[in-house]
Amino acid sequence: MRTLRALGAAGAAALLATGAATAPSPPPPPKPQISDEAVDNAVDHLDQTVADMMRRTGVPGVSVAVVHDDKVVHIKGFGLRRTGETAKVDPDTVFQVASVSKPISSTVVAGALTGPGEWGRHTDLPGFSLKDPWVSGHVTTADLFSHRSGLPDHAGDLLEDLGYDQAYILDHLRLEPLTPFRASYAYTNFGLTAAAEAVARAKGTSWQKLSEDVLFKPAGMTSTSTEFSAFEQAPNHAATHVKNPDGTWSPRYVRNADAQAPAGGVSSSARDMSRWLRLQLAGGTLDGKRIIPADTLAATHLPQILSQPPAPPANHTGFYGLGWNVSYDDAGRLRLSHSGAFELGANTNVTMLPLEQLGIVVLTNGAPVGVADAIALNFFDFAEHGKATTDWLPLLAAVYEQGDFALRSPTDYARPPSGAKPAQDSAVYTGTYDNAYYGKATVTADDHGALTLSLGPKPQRYPLTHYDGDTFSFETAGENAVGRTGVFFSDGTLRVEYLDADHLGTFTQQ
Repeated sequence: MRTLRALGAAGAAALLATGAATAPSPPPPPKPQISDEAVDNAVDHLDQTVADMMRRTGVPGVSVAVVHDDKVVHIKGFGLRRTGETAKVDPDTVFQVASVSKPISSTVVAGALTGPGEWGRHTDLPGFSLKDPWVSGHVTTADLFSHRSGLPDHAGDLLEDLGYDQAYILDHLRLEPLTPFRASYAYTNFGLTAAAEAVARAKGTSWQKLSEDVLFKPAGMTSTSTEFSAFEQAPNHAATHVKNPDGTWSPRYVRNADAQAPAGGVSSSARDMSRWLRLQLAGGTLDGKRIIPADTLAATHLPQILSQPPAPPANHTGFYGLGWNVSYDDAGRLRLSHSGAFELGANTNVTMLPLEQLGIVVLTNGAPVGVADAIALNFFDFAEHGKATTDWLPLLAAVYEQGDFALRSPTDYARPPSGAKPAQDSAVYTGTYDNAYYGKATVTADDHGALTLSLGPKPQRYPLTHYDGDTFSFETAGENAVGRTGVFFSDGTLRVEYLDADHLGTFTQQ
């Protein structure tokens, strides 16, 4: 029965007086609004958009594909696979897609399930549990694919940076503090990874083999893999690049994401991604063949948790589905998207308007400065409005920059205070320290008393620089590097600042 609140005061009075009321008519469903001519116009402007954004940022290589009405209406590569070399990007160049892996992985899971209700299956994976036993006993595939398990933001990522493998990371998620189950959203690569690995285990196979059998082979995605070795060995692959202080770009780092393969480890080409886009927009079929069940795939496109409350200027509400960002525009049309970003050198985007049967994928081999997302937004601007409504590139660049800046320490460790206290003798600090989450840390001193901190299973060495009294600092490294971070010694403990966001960063001397 409709509630009195929903009816309003007048309607409530009428209902109470008569015992009946006429239900209001629902709004009409949205209709397609983008014509073939509008899509052609957007495609006509796309190459210039890509060239312009590459020129403005220096990003070395880009590959794009556009799908409309089950056809690939544009596919092209731009720029270089690797700076300093001549090999060019083409539609078959393989890129690391970073977090665009998530909607690909949810497609794999959709194909492995027997019905949409199976998304609610308990995640049963040896070595994986959460801090609250009740939550561990109830957490489902859907909970972990929609980031509503209660795990904190990017839980486990710093363990990956330190060199721990997937088994160690999933086992130690049980030490992470939890926020309210199914009532809070926090983006977690390793939560999603646990769910995907549990599905593969239930099928008696590996995640890579499941992905191949369920999606990659049936869909003809011959250049797509979840394993870093396949990406690295592909003859036509794009190296990852980061920006140098002088504005140039260099392939200085390698990002092996095998530990979180379902969440960030997929590599693919624009050609393969165009086939996956066609499958998505066709409800699981491709070239007349049913590959993924329509109902389990449709479930991935539904909102599961609020991820972005409405905010000016658009005041649109954002949700997270099963591996997808889910939103609805002013016309009521469903919009699905996902970005991918490796700080060590990749940025990608996929965006679809299913009602319009229109989608775009953008792959780049440069660290995130907004290019992939801005190209996609600009493309849909031209498709929907016939022109760019804004200059998206600086807006997206600012978003990524702000995200990086927010993680940095508020203390400038490069500038010790004028009255800095001297450090104690190096022997006070040296020794082995232990931490249930991050494992062992060792502090050693050279012949001159200079200290080095070692962390991780294959110890990563970080020279310590004195700051003030018993406080030192070091330059962080890896995908989640945050510049200089503090190391605080006190009464037989050391606390590493950037490892302590969830209060897990204190090590005790043995």
